Amino acid sequence: MRELLRRVVPGTTLGWWSVGLVVVTPILLAIGASFRDLLYEGVAAGDSIPEDITRRPALALTMLTGMTAGVAGFVTGLLAIVRRRDYAWLVLAATVLGGLFTLFLMAEVAFSH
Repeated sequence: MRELLRRVVPGTTLGWWSVGLVVVTPILLAIGASFRDLLYEGVAAGDSIPEDITRRPALALTMLTGMTAGVAGFVTGLLAIVRRRDYAWLVLAATVLGGLFTLFLMAEVAFSH
């Protein structure tokens, strides 16, 4: 049983941070999306991030924090795997999800609509 738990649960602090950051990411993004409907229904979005922060600060800062958490979860997961050799399933899953989120953000920046 202990061996199974060791394969699933992170064994390093970096691994736990990676899992935690990837878990927090969709929560922050959902909170930000609810702010759009609840607080800023009639407020138009800004043309740039600084302008959006001045127009809708709670929404913009919550979304930016969620995005930062997703990318940070990917980076800390990579560090846990490469430097600390933490191959726990939760760390691997968090790194994959953080990597997919990072790829999505890069595609959104490159091919914005």
